[in-house]
Amino acid sequence: MAHRNSPGSGASRLARGPGMGSVRIVGGRWRGTRLPVPDAPGLRPTSDRARETLFNWLQPWLPGARVLDLFAGSGALGFEAVSRGAAHAMLVERDPALAGALEASVRRLDAADSVQVVRADALELLRAPIFGRFDGVFCDPPFDAGLWATALERLGPWLADDAWLYVESAAVAPVEPVGDWHLHREGGTRDARHALYRRGAG
Repeated sequence: MAHRNSPGSGASRLARGPGMGSVRIVGGRWRGTRLPVPDAPGLRPTSDRARETLFNWLQPWLPGARVLDLFAGSGALGFEAVSRGAAHAMLVERDPALAGALEASVRRLDAADSVQVVRADALELLRAPIFGRFDGVFCDPPFDAGLWATALERLGPWLADDAWLYVESAAVAPVEPVGDWHLHREGGTRDARHALYRRGAG
């Protein structure tokens, strides 16, 4: 990243249009920056508190990492990761309005060298691992879409042998990945379970 933006810079200002909300980056070099979020069915950005907890868990590992943000939505997880030291984040989003907002945030933050937005259906994209292997993945699809099983099944070739996996799922129907994944930490709210796993770690 060539340029860094403080909370008081232009990067933290957001002009909202009709049907436009925002989420806030809670830590790192872009702390306080708000990301525009168009209204979209099923969109449920991870809360500030949950992200703060997650990235506290990840901080020893995060600097220099490549991360994959499936079902990116608001982009809060991917941008937060880069803000806190990840080298690169790939944000996958199929909704045109959401993908457009993500691309606008990349331009506003001058982040094209570290944040890549891919307009694609995540499940279809996962069929062909052509982007190299990632050190971590955020898997937080719309709760009512039932996409976790297929996404987790196809992730293997995309990930490093010791990769991290964050899964956010409904509290009433928590999702557990199968295979060589070991629970590292978990937490939750009344509505959601937040769980971090490590691949190949006993």
